Amino acid sequence: MIKRQKYGDEIAKAEILIEALPYIRKFSGKTVVIKYGGNAMIDCKIKRMVMQDIVLMKYVGLNPVVVHGGGPDINKMLEKLNIKSNFVNGLRVTDEATMNIVEMVLTGKINKEIVSIVNELGGKAIGISGKDGGLLKAEKDISNGDIGYVGKIVNVDIDVITMMLDKGYIPVIAPCAIGPEGKTYNVNGDTAAGKIAEALKAEKFILLTDVEGILTDVNDKNSVISRINFDNAKKLIDSGIIKGGMIPKLKCCINAIENGVKRAHIIDGRLTHSLLLEIFTDEGIGTMIGKECFDDDNL
Repeated sequence: MIKRQKYGDEIAKAEILIEALPYIRKFSGKTVVIKYGGNAMIDCKIKRMVMQDIVLMKYVGLNPVVVHGGGPDINKMLEKLNIKSNFVNGLRVTDEATMNIVEMVLTGKINKEIVSIVNELGGKAIGISGKDGGLLKAEKDISNGDIGYVGKIVNVDIDVITMMLDKGYIPVIAPCAIGPEGKTYNVNGDTAAGKIAEALKAEKFILLTDVEGILTDVNDKNSVISRINFDNAKKLIDSGIIKGGMIPKLKCCINAIENGVKRAHIIDGRLTHSLLLEIFTDEGIGTMIGKECFDDDNL
């Protein structure tokens, strides 16, 4: 008892590591696709913590693949250049001038910032866009009318990702795609991440968001659904319990599960070390979606 009092903090840390052990063993060598976005990209302190989580995941044997967004930075640059931002059903109307700015910000600024932080923290990251190696091929998305260079992904070629993973690198991917005649297309980051997770048959697809997870009551932060199978997730959408911006995110997770991803997670990226808490602890902190019905023994 005396030793426990004296070394209480150290013992607590050791117990956390022991709790993580079965998860480290289970997921070692597995691929995890992380969609990095929301306030986790804006707050410098949180940004660094997310990258720490990703580097640690790599060191304990997982293969993280990062797909990032960049809406706020794109908006700021467009404002500086007096280019008005217009949206249709949440999609940015993207003429040629806007597409040039989108690509510049995503691939030239945000992507390299992420790579720099990961490398500084001891990881080995390489930044690419969906155009590199023909990773993401797209055609014009006309589901909302003609809104310019907004792309619908038609093919994912994962060779460039697997090559990086085989060499021990962490791929960091900007969601630009290549279309007919070499045109560049802006694609939704969540969709791009989900499609990449499907092509990789990833163990996990994780969406970092600005909410606690799937809520049965949007006004009650304690109403987070910890685990749900994808059939019941569909029912939440059909019943109207899930509303607004959470609908496309949840649909993205459902599609990933239906196409070979083992687990999808929606977690709050604003929470300190949310990735580690979700993957390596018994309780987790967000919502996990899977194909089967869950019980308390599922990891």
